[in-house]
Amino acid sequence: MPTRRKVNSVRVVLLVVVFILIIAGLGSIFVVKTGLSSTGNGDKEVVFTIENNESIDSVLENLKKENLISNASVAKLYAKATHNTNFVAGTFELDNGMSIKDILSTIQDSTKLKKDALVLKIPEGKWAKEIAAEISNLYDGKYSSEEILNQWNDISYIQTLAKDYSFLNVDDLNNSNYKVKLEGYLFPDTYFLEKDDSLDDITRVMLDRFDVMYKENKKAFDKSDLSIHQIISLASVVQFEASEPGDMAKIAGVFYNRLDQGMKLQSSVTVCYALYDDFNDPKDCETNPEIDSPYNTYLHEGLPVGPILNPGEEAIQAVLNPNREDGYLFFAADIHHKKNGEVQYSKTYEEHLQICEELGLNL
Repeated sequence: MPTRRKVNSVRVVLLVVVFILIIAGLGSIFVVKTGLSSTGNGDKEVVFTIENNESIDSVLENLKKENLISNASVAKLYAKATHNTNFVAGTFELDNGMSIKDILSTIQDSTKLKKDALVLKIPEGKWAKEIAAEISNLYDGKYSSEEILNQWNDISYIQTLAKDYSFLNVDDLNNSNYKVKLEGYLFPDTYFLEKDDSLDDITRVMLDRFDVMYKENKKAFDKSDLSIHQIISLASVVQFEASEPGDMAKIAGVFYNRLDQGMKLQSSVTVCYALYDDFNDPKDCETNPEIDSPYNTYLHEGLPVGPILNPGEEAIQAVLNPNREDGYLFFAADIHHKKNGEVQYSKTYEEHLQICEELGLNL
């Protein structure tokens, strides 16, 4: 017969197992309940677009990115269990006060489609003149690219904007050397516009998105030794230089280290922007380091005179939180993919030359 001590030990183990199962069950119920509930009180409206033939996984992940649902896996289980998977392609108006049930019901109902929405997609790294051309095309020429760029270069208009957007510094932007004064502040994102939107409406939509990013990171902006305009200028270089987000913090660190040592940035991508209308091929940036321009960091010390494109949040975060620990002063991107496209870093010019030789890069 088992001893009393053994019986008690078995009972204790069983009780622990039962307790764990109960807790796990309650946890699962909590996760499911939370996953099916609304994520807010309805104070955030989101214009949400579903592409043709978009998968359920993609739709639910995008809903999660917009913080309209808290758990894509729970939402998928619910959608399949309730046979709510036939989504309609198009644009809908949703808000964070809607439950999973409400959202799924809406995006399956063609009568709930948002009418006449114009979708403006701005990927990271676009030049202002490219965005202007996209807007002009989206509005079927109602606004010409020249008209749009003229507004983005109008200092009196920028003075008006600066009253509403604290990140815009009129003194920084009032520079005749700039290609486009609002370059760098036209935040990359997908925007849903109306056919009767004015140029001011369109511009403010992008600045509103920048403002959200700025306020979320204001402590880091305030802590930086660089001004907002300098941060965006450096972020634009990092955006242009880095093909992968994972390289951005390290590349930002290289530039900070060079600035600290009084070295020129010598970034070829600043030559690309210096060429501007004459820029046709990335090779042009490597072969024109002597072009006379305040953007050219081969000729001029410090940062370029202003942003050289419109950076995304990852590049801005990299500049706000650079990785400087290894003290690197050089980097080389494997554009020939001899080493899977990786970026290689070095502390001395001799090491840098050797890496470039290995990668088949011409200096």
